[in-house]
Amino acid sequence: MLRYLIRKIGYSAAVMLGIVVVVFFLFNILPVDPARMTQGQRADVQSLEAVRKEFGLDKPLPVQFAYYLNDLSPVGLHARTLEERERYGYVQLFPVSNTHVIALKWPYLRRSYQTHKEVGELLLDVIPNTLILAVLAMTMAVILGVLLGVLSAVHQNTWIDRLAVGFSVLGISAPSFFAGIIIAWLFGFVLSHYTGLNMTGSLYSYDPFKGEVLTWSNVILPAVTLGLRPLAIIVQLTRSSMLEVLAQDYIRTAKAKGLSRNAIVYRHALPNALNPVITAIANWFASLLAGSFFVEYVFGYNGLGKVTVDALEMSDFPVIIGSILFIAFIFVVINILVDLLYVWIDPRVKFNS
Repeated sequence: MLRYLIRKIGYSAAVMLGIVVVVFFLFNILPVDPARMTQGQRADVQSLEAVRKEFGLDKPLPVQFAYYLNDLSPVGLHARTLEERERYGYVQLFPVSNTHVIALKWPYLRRSYQTHKEVGELLLDVIPNTLILAVLAMTMAVILGVLLGVLSAVHQNTWIDRLAVGFSVLGISAPSFFAGIIIAWLFGFVLSHYTGLNMTGSLYSYDPFKGEVLTWSNVILPAVTLGLRPLAIIVQLTRSSMLEVLAQDYIRTAKAKGLSRNAIVYRHALPNALNPVITAIANWFASLLAGSFFVEYVFGYNGLGKVTVDALEMSDFPVIIGSILFIAFIFVVINILVDLLYVWIDPRVKFNS
């Protein structure tokens, strides 16, 4: 198991490095001048040069990438200065010269071109909002998806089966941004007097008397929209996997022994049918963080997606790259956790040594 985890972490580190290379060079070769986007079209040459020097944009692209990689790495080369120590918050491991040390630190995602705030701080402000949205959407999708999938398999070729399959096909066919517009218009505008929901709004709203107020009602419509597609996928996967398991010999043996249908379905069949469902749940949870971009934008929900879309409009590359790397890291971590979860759910699965 230990060898497997080490190999898996090594592969994951290589994947993250590849993503860093692609994303960095992709956004830095675009014909966009961040300095001019920051200062405006009428900025003088001296101001533009000062901004480029401040953000390190005056150096050759390979040098910029080397510095960026050093900033991202948890172990990097840094100067022995108070300014550098405060910026990175590093812990010295060992000196390499009188002026530089090898140090341990958290990854540093640079500063926003537009707000000059730390990208890490900007993301940490909105990531909890997106995580809450993703957890609620995934919880709804898992509970309803597994339940509908099991009912569809147990009542195969009945009206329950046809209804569940039809719903899943509709959910897969509707893009999130389109479904979001329809749901926002229908439940947040047309039926708002009955639902009490708004077309737009974030987890925290501003009240002139109370200040920031936690508004859970604003999460309902985005969560439903975000959870529709994974719900549809989980229904189909659970149904097909359950049908396959219910046809196995040991299920027929359990029936012959006189076990109740609930015991057969939920104690014997369902645990053995969950492996593909777990994979879908894990991958979709990570995908929800990426898929939330358009949903958050449609509903005006202040989260990772909305911040990234706003950064795209302003060519704020550090924020965009930081968001992409965070989502990629979530994908990598979840894939490792899923492999460990397989063994816990089904002991027949063994690690490849």
